Amino acid sequence: MEKIEVRGINFDSLSMAEAVECCRCWLTEPGRTNPAVIYTPNAEIVQLCVEQPEIRELINSADLIVPDGSGVVLASRILGRPLKKGKVAGVELSENVIALCAKLGLGVYILGGKPGVADAAAEKLKAKYPGLVISGTHDGYFTDDAGIIAEINRSGAAFLVVCLGAPRQEKWIAAHRHELNVKLAGGFGGSVDIFAGTAKRAPKIFVRLGLEWFYRLCREPRRIGRMMKLPKFVFGTIAVRMRGGREPAGG
Repeated sequence: MEKIEVRGINFDSLSMAEAVECCRCWLTEPGRTNPAVIYTPNAEIVQLCVEQPEIRELINSADLIVPDGSGVVLASRILGRPLKKGKVAGVELSENVIALCAKLGLGVYILGGKPGVADAAAEKLKAKYPGLVISGTHDGYFTDDAGIIAEINRSGAAFLVVCLGAPRQEKWIAAHRHELNVKLAGGFGGSVDIFAGTAKRAPKIFVRLGLEWFYRLCREPRRIGRMMKLPKFVFGTIAVRMRGGREPAGG
């Protein structure tokens, strides 16, 4: 797979269909005992990686890194090394892989969300994808990592959907990937809420125009503090381009 570096993160330049095919290969790989890992950073997370190099190293440790957001795609263009196949939204990728698991007869474990949300997501997904096996669910409010890992391993799941929010989910997967017996694990943020129906994605017109962030801000004004990372990311990327691709000292 071609890698495109954007502000220190090595994104895989591939389409949604190609990303799903990679996942199919990992899910059906004989003898795999520890998971391949997917991370889906958006501009906000990449900016966090610029500011915290230890998070950047963690993100870059994944087997598949896809751009979840138009901000990352814009930054790649500003830097002169465009992600020509565009963004690969994490919520869409996770659902496509869940649909694939239904076809292959492979189990899915959903970890994250408020109490009851993962269960609601499981029911809606099973109704949408006949034959889907939900091997287990657990909310994101836990402190016993060993107990959760044992439960996931006992479930026999092949695909672990981790929705703990970034960077907690990435840290959790990285810390425990060699203890997990699933074949594929990924950090997918608020996807569990979308699946459960407790949150909604932006209308398609906002998605096409790259304005999902604006839709979320209108619905959740309290996100304004987090959203301030977006202009910082864009202007920082322009500054990097003007420096000939060099990040400033200290990020």
